[in-house]
Amino acid sequence: MSEPSAPGGVGPSSAGGADRLRAAPPVGGAGGSARADGWPLWEVFVRSRRGLSHTHAGSLHAPDAEMALRNARDLFTRRMEGVSIWVVPAAAVTASSPDERDPFFETAADKAYRHPTFYQLPEGVHNL
Repeated sequence: MSEPSAPGGVGPSSAGGADRLRAAPPVGGAGGSARADGWPLWEVFVRSRRGLSHTHAGSLHAPDAEMALRNARDLFTRRMEGVSIWVVPAAAVTASSPDERDPFFETAADKAYRHPTFYQLPEGVHNL
């Protein structure tokens, strides 16, 4: 039995187990939230080309890591724009608070050696 298409026109694809694929609704709540059916939230990171870093592509709900990976492939790399995908349970992500930005990222005043302001560059060294 196939499920109806999810909001945004994203529905099951032709991949194996396609009748279980679902798109995540827009995320507006707290990280790590689960849907009414108990599926946890997963954060998706995609690397577009070799040599580049993975970047956050979005979030989705899935029952397990394998299905999250399949859903991420179908939702975020439909046009061959990725070479690698990471899926991470949103509950496992720990982030700094934007409210604590200034004190959290403030450098220690007693560690002047971390700042290159008093180092002299040798002649012939460019683009540093």
